[in-house]
Amino acid sequence: MNPPDLRAFCLSFNAAVEDFPFGPDFSVFKVLGKMFALTALDARPLTVNLKCDPDDAVRLRREHPGLVVPGWHMNKRHWNTVTADADLPDRLVRELVEDSYDLVVAGLPRADRLRLDRP
Repeated sequence: MNPPDLRAFCLSFNAAVEDFPFGPDFSVFKVLGKMFALTALDARPLTVNLKCDPDDAVRLRREHPGLVVPGWHMNKRHWNTVTADADLPDRLVRELVEDSYDLVVAGLPRADRLRLDRP
């Protein structure tokens, strides 16, 4: 996956916005103020921090060594750093981004989830 595709995919979700709280080099994608993806779109390799179910996080790290690793500067139990422009299929990267978004939305108050059409 290339940087423009990653950016466009992250912004394709309901209420998703791009923010730069860590400076102009780091894109933070949020839904209703909660982060679901963090990336430096100009970096090579292109990596993205994504929220993940703890059991899935361990499994993904085992299945994709070096491409899915514990989240850089994040809670290692709940976040993975995924190398998006390497040997991982784009389909898998998209699934991981969507899973991250869904996990963050699931933690929002019910009224906010209903506004997003994700009860």
